[in-house]
Amino acid sequence: MHKSKSLRAQLIGRLTLPLLVVVILDAVTSYYVAMYFTDQAYDRWLLDSAKSLVQEVKVKDDHVTFELPPVATEVFRWDDMDETFYKVESENLGFMAGDDSLPSPAISELKKDRPYFFNSEIDDQAVRVVSVLTIPESSAEQVLVSVAETVNKRRDMMSEMLMAVILPQIFLVLITGFHIWTGVNRGLSPLHDLARTIANRSAKDLDPIPDTGVPLEVRSLTHTINGLLQRLGSTLITQQRFIENAAHQLRTPLAGLKIQAERALGADNPETMRLALSHIQNSANRVAHLNTQLLVLARSETISHSLPEFRLIDLTRLVRECCMDWVPKALERKIELEFDAPDVAVQIDGDDILLRELLGNLLDNAINYGRAGGHIGVKLECSSDISLIVEDDGSGIPLSEQDKIFERFYRIPGSPGDGCGLGLAIVKEIADLHAARVKIGNESSNQKGTRIAIVFVGQ
Repeated sequence: MHKSKSLRAQLIGRLTLPLLVVVILDAVTSYYVAMYFTDQAYDRWLLDSAKSLVQEVKVKDDHVTFELPPVATEVFRWDDMDETFYKVESENLGFMAGDDSLPSPAISELKKDRPYFFNSEIDDQAVRVVSVLTIPESSAEQVLVSVAETVNKRRDMMSEMLMAVILPQIFLVLITGFHIWTGVNRGLSPLHDLARTIANRSAKDLDPIPDTGVPLEVRSLTHTINGLLQRLGSTLITQQRFIENAAHQLRTPLAGLKIQAERALGADNPETMRLALSHIQNSANRVAHLNTQLLVLARSETISHSLPEFRLIDLTRLVRECCMDWVPKALERKIELEFDAPDVAVQIDGDDILLRELLGNLLDNAINYGRAGGHIGVKLECSSDISLIVEDDGSGIPLSEQDKIFERFYRIPGSPGDGCGLGLAIVKEIADLHAARVKIGNESSNQKGTRIAIVFVGQ
């Protein structure tokens, strides 16, 4: 079972996640920017210190010397936060002055007057080192001057810079998060109002939901709901009309049953009783037929409201068997029932029971309203589409009535027999369920009778 997710949580998550990513990326960028500019500032001071020591490298009596008075050394090393180290060494003389433990690069790897910066450690303390290679005047001796400083001031400056950048960002994130939260709540309020409106409605109230002042995004939802309410209202009206018509159709045969039953109970002779029982049988048959039609109609409607589970059907075999079932009734009216189909199987995807009902209603109408002693032709044609055709030679259907005959409980005025007006409505319902077209009319305008073709498109 899938857990439902809060729309509010999804919106807030999708809005705040990019914001947090941007803030994190900005913090990382700010860190490296702060580190770069901090190093630039302090490296410049470190280089100035190294250059000041370079000036103390001199040549006396053809010897390279480095002399730094104690007072100058004390001033040079003084710092309330960091420790400062220096080292002077030459290529030939080796260590000359300063802190021998200070790491330095190889003289052969450096170029004159080009500073070389690197990070290292002295006594487990992280230091920043700059080394400058110099060659005193009137001498060929290469002297390397290195100056190092612990990184306390650098770290403090970086922390101050980061705090100056990140604290306002955190404040802005909190303000932005608050506005996102309130904005999402306000944005969802029309949905909550719509839910309350629908929840407070009566089950019989199918009037459209007003969309005055509703946002455009929510208005599409209200329009969809209003469309559903309209279709539901139409369905309920149709259902109510169907129930009323069904009750009306059932009332006549049931009233006949009651009258004839009373007549049979009061009859004194067998002939009167037999006649009453014959009428009771006819009324019972009519009720049974109407009940069967209603059940078929209900079944087709149920299937139409869900995904139909069709299977491959041999339409040739189905139509042949159905025609054989209706031969006895055709013979009662001395009607010739002919079936014409290709020699090969004609297969379609469909519902076997409903297709039998479709053809049964067509044959029932053709037999009941066709010419006594006439002819009924049932044909299967396979061209671009598969067509099932039922044709009789009766009086036909007037052109003015052809748009009405598929309405439920509608019968052409003056029609013989005691039909209930559901046969062709069922045919249309089943045809629609199979995505088939129903065509009425003869190929020739001079030909009499009724020709109904069920065209299975795309089968």
